Amino acid sequence: MVGSWPRPDWLLRELKRKNEGEATYDEFSAKADQAVLLALKGEEEAGLDIVTDGEQRRDSFYSFVADKFSGIKLLSVSELIDYAEEKAMYERMLRTLDVPAFAIKSPVAVGEIKRRRPLAGDELLFLKGHTRRKTKIPLPGPFMLTRASWVEPLTREAYRTREELASAYVRALREEIISLRDAGASFVQLDEPTLTEVVYGASNQTTFMCAAIMSKVNPREELTFATDLINEVTKGISGIKVGVHVCRGNWSRKDDALLAGDYSPLIPYFQQMKVDQLVLEFSTDRAGSMGVFEGTPDSKEIGLGVVNPRSDQVETAGQIVARAREATKYFDPSRICLNPDCGFATFAEVPLNAAETAKRKLTSMCQAAVELRRQYT
Repeated sequence: MVGSWPRPDWLLRELKRKNEGEATYDEFSAKADQAVLLALKGEEEAGLDIVTDGEQRRDSFYSFVADKFSGIKLLSVSELIDYAEEKAMYERMLRTLDVPAFAIKSPVAVGEIKRRRPLAGDELLFLKGHTRRKTKIPLPGPFMLTRASWVEPLTREAYRTREELASAYVRALREEIISLRDAGASFVQLDEPTLTEVVYGASNQTTFMCAAIMSKVNPREELTFATDLINEVTKGISGIKVGVHVCRGNWSRKDDALLAGDYSPLIPYFQQMKVDQLVLEFSTDRAGSMGVFEGTPDSKEIGLGVVNPRSDQVETAGQIVARAREATKYFDPSRICLNPDCGFATFAEVPLNAAETAKRKLTSMCQAAVELRRQYT
């Protein structure tokens, strides 16, 4: 799993109550326990070696920080339009890209960022209490958080520069990863999907990726900034596997609404990142060829995206085996892990698949893993 699992309708109603102030986070979380158990049951029955809690307590993979950090205000994409430099153009872009502007919310920094409670400590505690399998905790990466939550008219009241805001996130994420390691987490994944927006978003205009409304800046400077932030987060931390997930958007089933382009512009930065695994999407043509890894050092694992979370078609084990064999041209088989391209419900109110379809896709993936282990061990 990359992270999310489709949430049941009753949980979405409870999430709405929390977001509207009718229930506290603790009250909501207690009810979310049952949804976590449903997600975990699906993952285990599919055969996963490493499980998540399906992000059932989160309204998205990054906006949930509003429940955990002080200094954060949740704004919907429709509300953020007021802060775009060119409002009419931004609205047209959202319509063109099939963005559900009222359903997707972004955490905007409006005050000093401080951890009011652990980001995922409660998630890990409950998960470990109900499984014997290895556990994975996805966290929004420092660049993702900085890029999404910097809305200049609002954020400048607390932070003079993006760099100051980023430093606050780096400190919080380091503290979180160390805490998760000490509590027994096996794997922490830093989600950084906006790295592809930096290189493949439309040039010289405002673009959409996870509600970020920043104007385009120099890609090389941004990618260097992102890499430095990731390395600051992971510096000196051992005893837990750390990965970085980079995709091309996961808010719509319409492929032409999402970004397209291979990973070649990111390869030099991937090599500089002090992480153990690159969690990447490769199940659709939008991702380009794995050949971009030709000649790169075989020093990291690859979390190979082999199923599309946005389609009803269930990939066969044979199709997945064939894709993994392609990866062995560039990675030692012992360094290849199989996963979906992205989550099945990145944004709670915009699930991209049904739970039953997600389970069938994961089952095929696990059947492929059994065959690949037979062939390569």
